[in-house]
Amino acid sequence: MVEKAEVGGICLNWGCIPTKALLKSAQVYTYINHAENYGIKVEGEVKPDMEAVVARSRGVADTMSKGVQYLLKKNNVDVIAGYGKLVAEAGRDAMHCVSVTDADGNATLYEADHIILATGSRVRELPALPIDGKKIIGYRQALVLDKLPESMVVVGSGAIGSEFAFFFTSMGVKVTLVEFLPNVVPNEDEEVSKQVERAFKKLKMTVMTEASVTHVDTTGEKCVCTIATKKGEKTVEADIVLSAVGVQTNIDNLGLEELGITTERGKVNVDEWYRTNVPGIYAIGDIVHGPALAHKADHEATICVEKLCGLDPKPLNYANIPGCTYTTPEIASVGLSEAKAIAAGYEVKIGKFPFTASGKATAAGNRDGFIKVVFDAKTGDWLGCHMVGDNVTEMVAAAVLCRELGAKGEDIIHAVFPHPTMSEGIMEAAAAAYGECVHL
Repeated sequence: MVEKAEVGGICLNWGCIPTKALLKSAQVYTYINHAENYGIKVEGEVKPDMEAVVARSRGVADTMSKGVQYLLKKNNVDVIAGYGKLVAEAGRDAMHCVSVTDADGNATLYEADHIILATGSRVRELPALPIDGKKIIGYRQALVLDKLPESMVVVGSGAIGSEFAFFFTSMGVKVTLVEFLPNVVPNEDEEVSKQVERAFKKLKMTVMTEASVTHVDTTGEKCVCTIATKKGEKTVEADIVLSAVGVQTNIDNLGLEELGITTERGKVNVDEWYRTNVPGIYAIGDIVHGPALAHKADHEATICVEKLCGLDPKPLNYANIPGCTYTTPEIASVGLSEAKAIAAGYEVKIGKFPFTASGKATAAGNRDGFIKVVFDAKTGDWLGCHMVGDNVTEMVAAAVLCRELGAKGEDIIHAVFPHPTMSEGIMEAAAAAYGECVHL
């Protein structure tokens, strides 16, 4: 395995894992500030220590990285530190070559029958938001700020932008969230997006949709952001601007062109077994089609390796990959939204169960959110599931499994869910879709 940075990649070191650690600190801080709601009195000043919060987050990532290093060693995988690039070598038609350049600039050539490209992605930069690492930052810098700014503009409300906007708002930062599209977390069902926007505004976050940052002046003490909105141009000042407008793939300078490997719109073209057009070269993860998600890349890797080793794996069902956003309330979804199902020509049955009717949510102290299900009215097929509320990221796997096994709406209704749990809302929502819910 050739790796130019930390073992474990972006998710483990600079993405999923350390951000969840930050969000846990924000959750604890919120609980303490609202302890009286649970009959607990906290006396004295309570304030976040950003250096300690970041240190814990980095410690969590480091622990997981060491775990991956242990697994690689246990399974006799050689880890080569350096930057790998495909090269064409004359007289080596049966083998493929990778040139690995180490930190000192020394290059070593390695040969292999099979090469898997899994180079991931990095933050995407917009011309109006050139990242300088100090006043205009990306997610990496946001993960390791040594102190909390007084104010921040977050550009982009996808999973990354929304999670950071929520984190910094929870920690007391005055946050303005700017989204180009009409709804925050725009890939989610519209009702989910509206619920999340209400929750953000309840936290005193400023949310600006159908808006775009056209210029940022960083010459003064603060960043002066020029924002185009439906009602005209507005100016917002902030200590820091966080650019969270998506990611771009790491496919440049990999030697793709030299070997004639085809790409399309920044992605490597592959078949269902992740074979490129060049025999013996494969690609998985963010650099191929589909969402940029760690669990999707993990399954692609397994399928790719099992196939090239002569096994008979099942192709990945890209219509059944869940997405999760770890704000409060959490967001989790899989399959088609109501609008997309209708646009695809389905006649649908829609069921919705609000957590205001949930005993577990009421006891836990947060009844914000709901579960929404979309079924094919003709066949009963489960087309989509959309959740917003506490711990829903732990619940969406039930919908993924049911959809994978072909469970119908009636099957969900007749399954026994434990009470009191948040998860029984899945069954209640399915019952609502068929007019059988008695708890609303």
